[in-house]
Amino acid sequence: MRKIKAIVERASDSTYSVYMDADDMGYLVTGTGATAAEAIQDFKNAYEEMKEFYNEKGMKFDEVDFEFKYDMASFLAYFSKNFSLAGLSRLTGINQGQLSHYVTGHRKPSQKTVEKMQKSIREFADELGRVQFV
Repeated sequence: MRKIKAIVERASDSTYSVYMDADDMGYLVTGTGATAAEAIQDFKNAYEEMKEFYNEKGMKFDEVDFEFKYDMASFLAYFSKNFSLAGLSRLTGINQGQLSHYVTGHRKPSQKTVEKMQKSIREFADELGRVQFV
């Protein structure tokens, strides 16, 4: 099954949107919401509705797997139920106040900061993946 990027972004009006990054598909799916979680759920619902529409019309539907990619504000908003900003600051070495600015959209991180954060989170995820309980 083909993997398609689904981009999650925070808009200037503080709402969130998700869209497919694929111009060559026979359809386009988007989602919006007041929170990143709402936008992602709206996006998933829209995908299922599109699939149902194609099936009802007897049209071939190319099913895909989505790989969600986040801007910094959307990532922090969506995963805030799993990470506190204090914990994320300890994990990444990025000041908690700076992270807060990224969440609110008052500032955007530099590419260097994005890479540092991504590397730290992936290393943490890898470490968690190796955890074994007795």
